[in-house]
Amino acid sequence: MNNDFRFTREPLDLQSAYDLGTDSGQGAVVIMVGTVRTSTGGRAVAFLDYEAYEPMALAVFEQIAAEIRSRWPATGRIVVHHRLGRLAIGEASVIVAVGNAHRADAFAGCQYAIDALKRDAPIWKKEHWADGNSDWVTGSLLLSAQG
Repeated sequence: MNNDFRFTREPLDLQSAYDLGTDSGQGAVVIMVGTVRTSTGGRAVAFLDYEAYEPMALAVFEQIAAEIRSRWPATGRIVVHHRLGRLAIGEASVIVAVGNAHRADAFAGCQYAIDALKRDAPIWKKEHWADGNSDWVTGSLLLSAQG
């Protein structure tokens, strides 16, 4: 199928994600853009750092796409673009686009994609606070094949 999954240290391009996610046979494309907030849990954020185990994350993206197509068979193109490195307040950290013949299924597929990505992909976020402290955000747990 037509997937476009990538990591970049450059600013994300919303128009590019839309262009890659759209298809004349689809009736809808839903795009979710995650951005860096000014605060988390009442603490002022200075900036974020993202890291990923890219080969494994890309495999997870493929699995998520297969699950979406299994649940919503009319799904067309799926796009996931994720930033790595340092991001300032307001910058886009992730863009997810899901095309489908029907808008409700496009919305559902996009919601599923971002939720599964945040839960399963080996992507880590470090929040740097305005007070000079920083914390890694608890995210996915990677288990070895041996248990």
